[in-house]
Amino acid sequence: MSDAPPDNGFIIAPIPGFGPKKSWTERLTKGLAKTSKEFTEQVTAVLTKRRLDQDALDELEEMLIEADLGPAAAARVAAAFGKARFGREADENEIKESLAEAIAAELRPHEARFDPLRGPKPYIVLFVGVNGSGKTTTLGKIAADLKGRGAKVLIAAGDTFRAAAVEQLSVWAARSDTPIITRPAGADAAGLVFDAAARARAEGFDVVLVDTAGRLQNKSALMDELAKIVRVLKKADPSAPHETLLVLDATVGRNALSQVEAFDRIAGVTGVVMTKLDGTARGGVLVPVAEASRAPIKLIGVGEGIDDLQPFDATAFARSLVGLPAR
Repeated sequence: MSDAPPDNGFIIAPIPGFGPKKSWTERLTKGLAKTSKEFTEQVTAVLTKRRLDQDALDELEEMLIEADLGPAAAARVAAAFGKARFGREADENEIKESLAEAIAAELRPHEARFDPLRGPKPYIVLFVGVNGSGKTTTLGKIAADLKGRGAKVLIAAGDTFRAAAVEQLSVWAARSDTPIITRPAGADAAGLVFDAAARARAEGFDVVLVDTAGRLQNKSALMDELAKIVRVLKKADPSAPHETLLVLDATVGRNALSQVEAFDRIAGVTGVVMTKLDGTARGGVLVPVAEASRAPIKLIGVGEGIDDLQPFDATAFARSLVGLPAR
């Protein structure tokens, strides 16, 4: 067993096959370039070298809504920006700095760490979300990270509806030399998860990572199966699952908001992972998602690489969103 992780929690450990990369902040800035380029060009064109008045604030609010921040957050960000700049001229950098701080202030209350090595053992993590959200890949990256830090990890391939999901997860397990429990397609997912929890207790595993079938939140039969998995886990351990991570795809925009409520109702979401932020020109959607969820944002992803999934940092995200370097 490794020592407990440092205070910043989730840290990517290098594994074979992944070469050196740019720093996380550089990759985050690059990943959000689609959003920041379009957004900041519009904002600076309207606000630079102009005295900030109510008309300018109204235009800013509209641009924030177009970036998918949502009407409520857009109004608050514009108001906060106005308090700092009203009646004054500002250059491009001053505008970006003020906007970044206003957006970060919206997000800081929704920031939290994912620390699976600090809880009870085995610490059972359930991954939920719709097909294509990046759920299985996220689980694989976390498994590789934990294994690289010396933790004893077990993967439960609970998506027994799709053979492709088991194959994909098996590749990640092989990469990190992590044991995985699988069953034939169509097998009872809840039974598999129960067996995984029992094995983890018997063999002294630190963490169990449980994949689930990608469910559309409006398909009641599939959501019922997810509820069954949660019930069965609680039979093995009344406190389980210790973490339920909802993985959301940023490219679906505000459609992600309906997923937040549905999965929280069924599985009791404790943390949100936002993936594919590099694939959208509306990365601001993280703001309304954070506000719609009772659970905090814990991890974000901006690529397919092993270290393109990192802890959510509100300040770093907000600065990248407006095209500013990290401090």
